[in-house]
Amino acid sequence: MKATEANLLEFIKKSPRFIIPIYQRTYSWTERECHQLWDDILRAGVSPEIKAHFVGSVVYIQDGLYQVTTNSPLLVIDGQQRLTTITLLIAALADALEKQPEDAREPIDGFSPRKLRNYYLVNPEEEGDRYYKLLLSQTDRETLIALVDRRELPTDVSLRVSENIALFRNWIASASDLKVICQGVAKLLVIDTSLTRGEDNPQLIFESMNSTGKELSQADLVRNFVLMGLEPTLQTRLYKEYWRPFELEFGQQAYGEEFDAFMRHYLTLKTGEIPRQDQVYEAFKAHARSRSIAEAGTEALLKDIRAFAGHYCAMALGKEKRSRLREAFQDLRELKVEVAYPFLLEVYNDCAQGRIKDDDLLEIVRFIEAYVFRRSICAIPTNSLNKTFATFGKALKKDRYLESVRAHFLLLPSYRRFPRDDEFRRDFETRDLYKSRIRSYWLRRLENHGRKERVVLDEYTIEHIMPQNDNLSSAWKADLGAEWQRVHETWLHTPGNLTLTGYNSEYSDRPFTEKRDMTGGFVESPLRVNQGLGTLERWDEEHIRKRADRLSGLAVEVWRYPTLAEATLATYRKPGATKSTYTINDHPQLLSEKIRPIFEAFRREVLALDPCVTEEYLKLYVAYKAETNFVDVVPQASALRISLNMKWQELIDPKGVCSDVSGKGRWGNGDVEVKLTSLADLPYVVGLVRQSLELQLGNGADA
Repeated sequence: MKATEANLLEFIKKSPRFIIPIYQRTYSWTERECHQLWDDILRAGVSPEIKAHFVGSVVYIQDGLYQVTTNSPLLVIDGQQRLTTITLLIAALADALEKQPEDAREPIDGFSPRKLRNYYLVNPEEEGDRYYKLLLSQTDRETLIALVDRRELPTDVSLRVSENIALFRNWIASASDLKVICQGVAKLLVIDTSLTRGEDNPQLIFESMNSTGKELSQADLVRNFVLMGLEPTLQTRLYKEYWRPFELEFGQQAYGEEFDAFMRHYLTLKTGEIPRQDQVYEAFKAHARSRSIAEAGTEALLKDIRAFAGHYCAMALGKEKRSRLREAFQDLRELKVEVAYPFLLEVYNDCAQGRIKDDDLLEIVRFIEAYVFRRSICAIPTNSLNKTFATFGKALKKDRYLESVRAHFLLLPSYRRFPRDDEFRRDFETRDLYKSRIRSYWLRRLENHGRKERVVLDEYTIEHIMPQNDNLSSAWKADLGAEWQRVHETWLHTPGNLTLTGYNSEYSDRPFTEKRDMTGGFVESPLRVNQGLGTLERWDEEHIRKRADRLSGLAVEVWRYPTLAEATLATYRKPGATKSTYTINDHPQLLSEKIRPIFEAFRREVLALDPCVTEEYLKLYVAYKAETNFVDVVPQASALRISLNMKWQELIDPKGVCSDVSGKGRWGNGDVEVKLTSLADLPYVVGLVRQSLELQLGNGADA
């Protein structure tokens, strides 16, 4: 590798041409990065004290498998973003200078429109691809060529290329002195870094780059890892057959915004582990290098990614062609159930492979929707959803597919439970759903349930039948009765008092009978959610309760609870472990005058951490469980020896009171141990215990 400092314009001028390999990401600089470069150019151009401005590195390797000549193009490993941006700026600057009076078309030497184009945009004596100084990859290529040729842009225009040249044109048009811009561009410096074919590893160099500019996405790194090291002909074929098709399917904007998320869900499905968003690339490398994947080869891996990317686009990007499934996926997106995608990718793939029917896939999607919505209504924390869906596939019985999904939902324990109808109805009737981010979703689903022709509700807004105004009119107070203030506070934002209307502003705070009888009022409303309102003489607590009861009855039909015959469900239950017959009396240390008050205080605090926590006395210790043991207490004569079921490196222990016991034989689970000898230390120790519980429940995993 050879690296030297170089003036950017001189570097471009002397180089035959630059080619962005197909495995590189598309051009992705936004207005923020372009504006930073623009400000740097103006600052350098206006200040004589600034002799040069460094803009980063350009790393390349000369093309040519067998012979490298002075005319061989340079394959850009790193630096395409700044090369492309400078090219756009020079193209815009050349166009602007051409519009100047003839004596002002070359503000400084070398900056005439003709010289700018012939030095930095094209090779005037060449033809075909050799004519252009810079050739971008597929998505951006034709748009940049059209700009350099000064002709109409293609139909499938590159959004970033077209948007950014428009930015530079506007900024140049607003500039008071084009000479300042020319002077600033002339001062730009880069590190010219050439690699030696056969000696330098482009992939390792690419990974280690810490260049200025827009950070590489995890998807950029994944694509380069898969394609960069391949023989060029194979590289091109695999890109065109597999990678390019799902780039097009995602679309330019969604590919940049969604592909990292897709790859995270894909890896969760394939590995059973949920990678952090910023560690997707490392997780992918580990997956790609695993024995089974490596033996199958790169093409098999790309073919698999291509298939699952298509499934993801159907579910997450609205590309599903089957109408009922498209509607169901839209409802999931509105609920923001991204955590279910690893499981849904597997189910969708099984449907695509013919293992289940479309109707089975639809029912599973609707069960997931119901599960998430019911838990939201019942205020069950969402911190376990990530792990629930990441491991859901393990419960599938492929020969009893839908049955096994129902059974798994029905057998989810405690904090992972699928709320039953009675719990769901009770909480639905009293939940504040007006302030919820899904307040339009639930009313739309209720309204359209069972309809063959869906009602488009975009022009409807949510109406409080009993007005929001704290200063209610005398007519409203009379309707609500002596306890009108309590009724107003209790029921205002609940489903029984909420509905849809296209006449929200006309309704205002009018009395109920006026809302009922006016043009567009409840009597004339065609909406099902307003059914019965037109026949009432008043709106009070009794009628709010009755309507809430009716809507909750409809809600259990919309968001259905899975059902199975008890005999069938019994076949899915895990054989129950023998119930422990031990009690506190089997641990005489816990009954001592010194230890008992410490233990009683400890167990109260731990059991209060979460409703799902259970306590079990075993022969040699006491276990506290959520899904499994998260803390164990081994009684001792003068202390409680507490084992935390977590990795040592996961622990936050600012006081340094814990010990690393990984690999050591002892009673209790986990790598962390701490002793509790006094009530004064209890709050700190319970804080340590909480860390272990939260890790098991998955707190923070959805972030």
